[in-house]
Amino acid sequence: MAARSQSQLNQLLYDRDFYSWLQTTAKLLKERRFDEVDWESLIEEIESMGRSEKKEIKNRLIVLIEHLLKLMYWEIEKVYNARGWRETIVEQRTQIELSLEDSPSLRNLLTDVFLDCYQKARNNALRKYQLPDNLFPTEPPFTLEDVINSNFLPE
Repeated sequence: MAARSQSQLNQLLYDRDFYSWLQTTAKLLKERRFDEVDWESLIEEIESMGRSEKKEIKNRLIVLIEHLLKLMYWEIEKVYNARGWRETIVEQRTQIELSLEDSPSLRNLLTDVFLDCYQKARNNALRKYQLPDNLFPTEPPFTLEDVINSNFLPE
C-alpha cells in the first residue's frame, strides 16, 4: 500500500477532527509549507464562511424588519409587547452594525436583499401570529437606512 501524502493525511484529519485540521492548516500556512496544505477543504471552508456571514446578516435583517412592523402596526399587542420588540430591534441593529464593521462590503448585500427580506419578514409575522393579510403593507413603509438607523423607532 502506497504511503499517503501529507495533504491526504490533512484531508483525513479534516473529516475526523475539524479543530485539529484548522490548527494544522494554520501552522502549514505560517511555515509556508504550501504543498502539504489540504487546499480543497481550505477553499470549501473559506467559501462557507462567506455564505454564513451573508446568511446571518439576512436573518438579522428579517428579524429586525418583523419587529419594526409589529411595533408600527400591531396595535392590539403593542401595549403588552412593545418593550420586548424594541429590545429585539436594538439587539438586531447592534449585531448588524458589528457585522458591517467587520465586513463593510456586506452593506451592498443589505441593499440587494432589502425588499426580499421585507417580504419574508412580513410573511413570517403574518403566518406566525395568524394575522390578517392587510395588517402590514405589501411595500416597505420605511427605507433600509431607516431600518438600520439606531435613532429610527416608529411609534
